[in-house]
Amino acid sequence: MRVAIAGAGNVGRSIAQELIDNGHQVMLIERQPKMLRPDRVPAADWVLADACELSSLEEANIAGCDVVVAATGDDKTNLVLSLLAKTEFAVPRVVARVNRAENEWLFTDQWGVDVAVSKPRVMAALVEEAVTVGDLVRLMTFRQGEANLVEITLPPTAPYVGQPIHAVPLPRDSALVAILRGKRVLVPSPDDPIEAGDELIFVCTAEVEDEVRAVILGPDSVERTRSSR
Repeated sequence: MRVAIAGAGNVGRSIAQELIDNGHQVMLIERQPKMLRPDRVPAADWVLADACELSSLEEANIAGCDVVVAATGDDKTNLVLSLLAKTEFAVPRVVARVNRAENEWLFTDQWGVDVAVSKPRVMAALVEEAVTVGDLVRLMTFRQGEANLVEITLPPTAPYVGQPIHAVPLPRDSALVAILRGKRVLVPSPDDPIEAGDELIFVCTAEVEDEVRAVILGPDSVERTRSSR
């Protein structure tokens, strides 16, 4: 997946590193020369440009990105970039950072924003969740309880597609807490079947994430994921 991130401050760099660690190609766009620090995230492509300038976005080939993340510290810049990315370059997914709560009402699809968020980890998770099928995506960490909220979107080849939940042998310290099916949110019950395309939301400890992935996606999915990164 190719992701462009505008804003190379702490937030932008955090998102970039998170996505790079998960195997994605990232371009960081920054307009201030003093903020251009490739040594901070050496695996990213760094571009010195104004993300609000149409010509700069064309030169950076924004149209070739799967996702654009507007992560600057200025809400006006984030809104302009979101609008340009969606309307001029037809970027499939636009994620925008909201810096001031009073501006949140502006961050809608009318401005090209698909998702408006603020924290780097949540932004990275939303980017991945939107385009990832057949892998485990960590959405949130509950650090005090050492548990994670994770999501898996079921491909048609998943071993338990069509079978009831009670037939799925989940490991200890894991629980299926919700199923997102289309626009519906389902509370799982043991006799409910799981279907291809379902987004399964689990709470589990970090230690059993690979076991959850192996059960839901097949025993070779862990190695497949590692080899692709």
